Amino acid sequence: MNWIQPDWPAPGNVRALSTTRDGGVSEGVFAGLNLGAHVGDEPARVEANRARLQQEAAIPGPLNWLNQVHGIAVHPVSDRYERAPDADAACAHEAGLACIVMTADCLPVLFCDRAGTRVAAAHAGWRGLHAGVLEESIDAMGCEPAEILAWLGPAIGPTAFEVGGEVRDAFLAEQAEAVAAFVPSANEGKWLADIYRLARLRLARAGVTAIYGGECCTFSDSEQFYSYRRDGQTGRIASIIWLEE
Repeated sequence: MNWIQPDWPAPGNVRALSTTRDGGVSEGVFAGLNLGAHVGDEPARVEANRARLQQEAAIPGPLNWLNQVHGIAVHPVSDRYERAPDADAACAHEAGLACIVMTADCLPVLFCDRAGTRVAAAHAGWRGLHAGVLEESIDAMGCEPAEILAWLGPAIGPTAFEVGGEVRDAFLAEQAEAVAAFVPSANEGKWLADIYRLARLRLARAGVTAIYGGECCTFSDSEQFYSYRRDGQTGRIASIIWLEE
């Protein structure tokens, strides 16, 4: 099983990773390590994948999955879950509590503070990104933004993420600098959006300057990643962060 570890100067007690398709038991369109229980895969295979990941990556349990709805709610992780909460980000201020988001083109962002006392994870599609899920995650961490490190995990790349003019207009209306994150598509009236650049602009405006990652493209790398835009029905990877005891 292979996963991606953030290349960032996080404190030694911060553990973080993003999974790939490698190492799972799912088959067909979900082939590999599908971790999404909501996409049509056989539940037993998803559970086996989740258990295998937790064991091999030594992730403290229980795994706290979210019911992601493309919103901005941030859920404070605890060790008692009756059901997956409706939220698109999670934060934890204690060791042994993992923050988890699932993606298949949307942008996962992992956060920690320089002191290694709090972590967070956010799921940012363009709607959540525009609505403020990253800013809400920063607020939930409860520390100065200048003390936060952010890592941008695997997402759809700037040569593949085609959007309509209304998406570009929405971002430009809030932040003029976002104009640099859009280039005209070959298709009339469409634009290619750089979600990594948009996230960096939002984070910087919020006061976070230590920003890392943002080199992958889930759409173009079918060997490693699931992509909803590429395949329609497909699996999900997970981006996970926690503090060690």
